[in-house]
Amino acid sequence: MKRIIYFFLGVMIVNSVEAQQLTVASLYDQHGNLHNPATAGASQHGVIGASYRSMWEGIDGGPQTAILFGSAYLKNAKVGIGGYIYNDVTGPTKRTGLQTAYAYHIPLKKGGTFSLGLEARFQQFSIDKSKLQESLGNDPVLAGAANRFKGDAGFGVSYNGTKFQIGASVSQLLQSKLDFYSGNLSRTEEARLYRHYYLHSNYQWQVDESTKIIPNILFIYLPNAPLEFQGGARVEHKEVFWWGVALRARQSWMISAGVKVQKKFTIGYCFDIFRTPLSVYDKGSNGHEVLLKYDFLK
Repeated sequence: MKRIIYFFLGVMIVNSVEAQQLTVASLYDQHGNLHNPATAGASQHGVIGASYRSMWEGIDGGPQTAILFGSAYLKNAKVGIGGYIYNDVTGPTKRTGLQTAYAYHIPLKKGGTFSLGLEARFQQFSIDKSKLQESLGNDPVLAGAANRFKGDAGFGVSYNGTKFQIGASVSQLLQSKLDFYSGNLSRTEEARLYRHYYLHSNYQWQVDESTKIIPNILFIYLPNAPLEFQGGARVEHKEVFWWGVALRARQSWMISAGVKVQKKFTIGYCFDIFRTPLSVYDKGSNGHEVLLKYDFLK
């Protein structure tokens, strides 16, 4: 029984190699409030977008994630609202979720803003039992429900200056239990949602009149898992074309590029070169992410 519970912990609710339960993105800094509800409306204009991410190309059942996101800023109330809907499929498991974010922005001197954010999160976990029956047989876990719907909450803070941004947040505060097995057998492990702690920052360095370099970092911590780090830099030319490189520690290198049409419509692409658990010598060692975003600028 313990072996089967570990199987579900490792495959059903883990989205990335390093034990992530929540959606991740190589172009996370383009997704608005993906990791921090306090950043909803931080740009002080409306944003809408979508992305698609595919990992381990060529391997049947590799993770695939689609996200639809958006945010708005209510100027008179100094409030940002936003959220995203996602669908994540990995082999026989699927997670569909909704995150809503509310942020209150406090203006500071020299154009800076301090923000407090709250999030509400709803997720449905599904298992395609037909894909597991052959290998797991009549295991008691497969006799339980094939779907679980759970809710949770999160909190975040953020500082946004004219050049510097930093924020911290925590998601899945309630740590809801999944309870896929509801029988009478004793269990040594139990699937549940775990808290995710985030720390992120970026700096806009204006090199000359037409070129801007934006270094960015992201730390993610989960209990009983290694500290995760993603860092890199993006170079923007005249707010028309951008390219970047980044590293996700112990996992992959990332190369990205994109264009902006009339400073409003963004098309971005990121290519992931995985090192572990798959390498360039393995079939399916690559990942792809495509992003479309529209900024409602005057």
